[in-house]
Amino acid sequence: MASLRTTAVLRAAAVRPALSYRVPALARFQSSDTVAPNQQSRDNRPESTDAAPAARASTSSVTIRQEGAAEGQPRHHPDWNVAVDYRTSNFSPVPLRVMDGSEPGVDTPAAVLSGAPVELQARTVRIFKPAKTATQSGDWTGHSWRMDWDPLSKGHRWENPLMGWQSSSDFMQGTHLNFNSKEDAIRFANKQGYEYFVQEPNTRKFVPKAYADQFIHSPKKLKQVRTK
Repeated sequence: MASLRTTAVLRAAAVRPALSYRVPALARFQSSDTVAPNQQSRDNRPESTDAAPAARASTSSVTIRQEGAAEGQPRHHPDWNVAVDYRTSNFSPVPLRVMDGSEPGVDTPAAVLSGAPVELQARTVRIFKPAKTATQSGDWTGHSWRMDWDPLSKGHRWENPLMGWQSSSDFMQGTHLNFNSKEDAIRFANKQGYEYFVQEPNTRKFVPKAYADQFIHSPKKLKQVRTK
């Protein structure tokens, strides 16, 4: 009985068609036509750069050339004929002094070893104390001093033509640093070679008031002005 079942299974496996998995291959069409002499003289003429290149019509046979996965990828080459834009470099700030390590002092300036761009030493930073917010958080943001970079006056800004958003290529526009005191911020700016200015905070003076102060005699004007 077992031999009959084995024979039936082997017979069914022989009748069932075998599945084959094929790997898709990239194919690129390549024409093998010959160009006539009059066509060669026509192609040697200088074409206008304003006109878009048109496809060449051909009635000859077309051959298929097989390529692998690496050869079928698009070729990415830089456009060496692109026009160079020098407008942004003209508006880039020029540093008044560049630190090279010969400055007097015991410590070496951090601008020499930090690897930051030299143009960053020409930027002017503002050292200030943030004002109190209008919310109930109080003066939590006013405990520390902040340093930020002034935006560039010219260049590095454009308006998005599609949505109208204001864009900028200034990488220090939205950057700020917090310090515990004003002296720490000034010391950091000097070590990095930044031009800085300090904006002192405007503090409000609250005078204590009491209800009894309205009845204290003073040789000045009346505290309460009444019409009746």
